[in-house]
This record gives sequence, C-alpha cells and structure tokens, in this order.
Amino acid sequence: MSKPVTKRIVLVGAGHAHVEVLRRFGREPPPGASLTLITPARLAPYSGMLPGVIAGRHGIDESHIDTVPLARLAGAEIIEDAADGIDLEAGRVLRRDGPPVPFDFLSLDVGSTPNTGDVPGAAEAAIPVKPIAAFLPRFEALLGRVLARRGEARIAMVGAGAGGVELLLAIERRLRREVEAAGHDATRLGFILVSGAPTILPSFPEALRRRFETVLARRGISVLVDAPVASVEPGRLHFADRPSLAADEILWAAQAAAPAWLRETGLALDADGFVRTDACLRALGRENVFAAGDVAAFAPRPLPKAGVYAVRAGPVLARNLRRAAAGESLRPFEPQHEALYIITTGDAHAVGARNGLVAEGTWVYRVKDWIDRRFMRRYAV
Repeated sequence: MSKPVTKRIVLVGAGHAHVEVLRRFGREPPPGASLTLITPARLAPYSGMLPGVIAGRHGIDESHIDTVPLARLAGAEIIEDAADGIDLEAGRVLRRDGPPVPFDFLSLDVGSTPNTGDVPGAAEAAIPVKPIAAFLPRFEALLGRVLARRGEARIAMVGAGAGGVELLLAIERRLRREVEAAGHDATRLGFILVSGAPTILPSFPEALRRRFETVLARRGISVLVDAPVASVEPGRLHFADRPSLAADEILWAAQAAAPAWLRETGLALDADGFVRTDACLRALGRENVFAAGDVAAFAPRPLPKAGVYAVRAGPVLARNLRRAAAGESLRPFEPQHEALYIITTGDAHAVGARNGLVAEGTWVYRVKDWIDRRFMRRYAV
C-alpha cells in the first residue's frame, strides 16, 4: 500500500538545475511527496549546444532534453504551460492557459531573457537570443529572409559577452555556407558586433579577448565597442554619441533580464528583478520557495548568468528540496570560484579559459564536445 502524499513539490521551468532534480528524484523519489513540472515545452534546450545547432553541427534531438521521460521516471506530473505568476499566500502557481497549481514547496528555474525592455524599440525591432526555444524558429526565419535577399544583408549582434560572440561566429559560418549553397555571393554578407563596454568579452582574461579579436577580424566581422545602444528602430541602431548604424537584422544578446511577472510575486528580488536566494538556494525570507540558474541572484556572492552554475546547482537543489519536504536542515551550495569556459568559433575550433590560463585549438573544441555529449547522455531515458 503506497504512503499518502503529504507534500507537493512544484518545479517551474525545465532549466539545467531542474532536469537534474528530475533525474535524482527518478533514482530516489522523496518519500511522501508528489512532484509536478510546469514547462511551456517538453523539449528543454541545452544552452551549451545552441551555437552548434545554429552552425549546423548539432541537430535538435541531440541538443534538447526530452522532459517527458524524465518526468515519468521521477513519477512527476508534467504540465505543458507557462507560469505567469505566484500567489505566495495561497501557495499556488498561476498559469497562462490553465488553472493554478497548488504547492507546498516551489522551485524556479525559468532562465532569463536579453534585456530589451530598457532600450526604446528593442523589444519590437530586435531578435532576442533567449529564450533559446523561441530563438531557433526566429533564426530560421532570419535565414529565409537573408536567402530571399540573395545574401545581401548586414547582421548586427548587440552584446559582446561570451554568448553574443559565440553565437555571432556560429551565425556567420551558417549564413555564408547557406548563401553559397543557394548560388549567391556570400561576400555581400556583412556582420558587426556591438559592445556597450569598452571591449568585447569584458569579464574574460585579456589573452582570450585578444584571440577573439583576431578571430573576428579574420572572419570579416566588424566590432564596435564602447557603444551602448540608445534606441532601436527597424533596420537601425541609434547611439547617444555616435552616428546610427544600419542593419538588416538585429540580434540582441545584451545584459540578461528576469521574467517580468516576478515583480508581482512578493519575492525578494535584486535590482535587475532576479530572485535573491540564500546559500541553500532558498528565496530570501521564504521557507518553501527555491530558485536556481539564471533566474536566481545568489546572495552570498554574485554569479555569472552561465549554464555551468545551474548545472552545479542541480544536485544541491535536489537534495535541499528533499530535505525541506522532510523537515530537515538544508545544505549550502558552494559554487566554484573559477569555472572552465570554452567558447567555440562556429567550426571545430574553440578557445578555453580557466584560472587565467587560455588555450586554443581543435582539441579544445573536442574537449567541449565531449563535455556537452556527456551531459546530454546523463538525461537520455
């Protein structure tokens, strides 16, 4: 005879931390608890493989985690819908297209989006690169427009962090290949990387920045630095202190923003709208709400919005949800101080950095590919 369910655990979002929660609960279900996953799509993209998908090196199947078998393994109900609010007093997650979902314990892993809201016109005239699931069909539409123009197009990427640089290099490779395959002149394609900071890759070692400056120059990609965008209109970027820039396609990978609906929840948020958490990944001031991944603002120290930290948070989140449901004390998340970063260049080549050391080559790409494929095999059910 099965034990009665006494605690309802609800996971909102299928980010990297939550897929690990599903995997671990599948191996060892928390006693006396039910589990529900709310996600707008059953396929959860792995961010580490997005540039490879865009470049044509990875397929959708090998770069996405199917949450349905994972949920089934964990004995979880899966609700394909988007959350758009939380009623903390009643203990309910509000949904876009269905009735609220009650919870005793709630975990948020809904990611982030590029911050178009603070720049007039950006939301209407630029293509955000996050969420990934929405970007992929938008990129296919962009590709169609470029081919319809017979390759005569200028592509601008706003945001020169690791995501913007890596994605633009993948896009440049893919578009040139597709344009040439269609029998058009790929030299009519133009690419420009726009950075609001004085450099590209501002949070990375200088040696890595120099290597990517060389790669970008060799590939014919222009770079505009120290140029925060003041406003956007279709086909044009405007700046405060320099001439405007024409672009047929504008991609947006600037500073990350939190989902707007979080502002109405009553959760403690940081200045950018992300959920502030304690060392145990619990929302500040709340005993029964947790957050991990990009949506979380780790209060003990700032963490980059990078998938590697969400992956590392997954086991700790699973353990603490289990312990919270059982009324036990929680354990802290201790993120690494120096993560390994590997940035690909759109082909079988990559540059890596850790602890100030920088390495480059096809072997670095093979290391990343091995890491990515090992991660994906973990969730193949």
